[in-house]
Amino acid sequence: MSAAVLGVIFACYGLARVLEVAPTSIPRTAIVALDVMSAMVFALVHGAQHYRLRGILVFAALCLLVGNALENLSLTTGFPFGHYRFLELMGPKLFQVPVLLGLAYVGMAYVAWTLARMIVGRPDAPVTGVRLVALPAAASFIMVAWDLAQDPVWATVLHGWIWRDGGAWFGVPVSNYFGWFLTVFTIYLLFALYVRRYPSPPSSAQANGWPPILFYALCAGGNVLQLIPAQAAPIVHDAAGTPWRTAEIVSASALVSIFVMGGFVSVASIRLIEERSKRTRIID
Repeated sequence: MSAAVLGVIFACYGLARVLEVAPTSIPRTAIVALDVMSAMVFALVHGAQHYRLRGILVFAALCLLVGNALENLSLTTGFPFGHYRFLELMGPKLFQVPVLLGLAYVGMAYVAWTLARMIVGRPDAPVTGVRLVALPAAASFIMVAWDLAQDPVWATVLHGWIWRDGGAWFGVPVSNYFGWFLTVFTIYLLFALYVRRYPSPPSSAQANGWPPILFYALCAGGNVLQLIPAQAAPIVHDAAGTPWRTAEIVSASALVSIFVMGGFVSVASIRLIEERSKRTRIID
């Protein structure tokens, strides 16, 4: 990925995260679209370098099909996430699920998968044996950490969606996170089976490892920006009528972003440095 293309994508995503907390007349849905689309473009461009175009399109298709199927299932039955509904902020829908939400799976799911490859180690190794389950499991934890930080803000404060019965995590039910894990684990396991059958070329993971790590770090930093005082009401209520302090919601999001998402960034960075060091010693 060229530095110029990478810079444009990072700039677009960073701008979206700043606009989310800045006083502006730009429609909120447009800001959400910039956020989602820049992450998705990053995944497609970076992923094509490692998995070729066919591979990253397979990954995107799995995200869209599995994600939308389980989101629609939950909207109808309450399984696996819980009972909720989307509001106008998320824009137009395909069936019951906003188009932007379906696309949001692609970008961050790819970033989480790539970090998992670094953390599990030997990112160029074939996806066989224990790695066939270890990689999807690690990536699922990284992805759920992202949602753990963001869901209370988007649901209880911004009202992109609302949970019918509220929930213990600032208006979000615990079932949401188990549902997220099930959903993304399914996506990752199917993609791991694809990669096992159609492995990517060697020696590309270390060369392209830093951009996904930095993207996940930028996402965590964007969550921390939510601590900037905004125009939101100091007290917000979930659908069950439970009051929550906005300051406590954004503070919890920032803490998860720093110490959980930041933890994944740190470990992935250390493992990537170790892999490069090993390769340098072998060459020498």
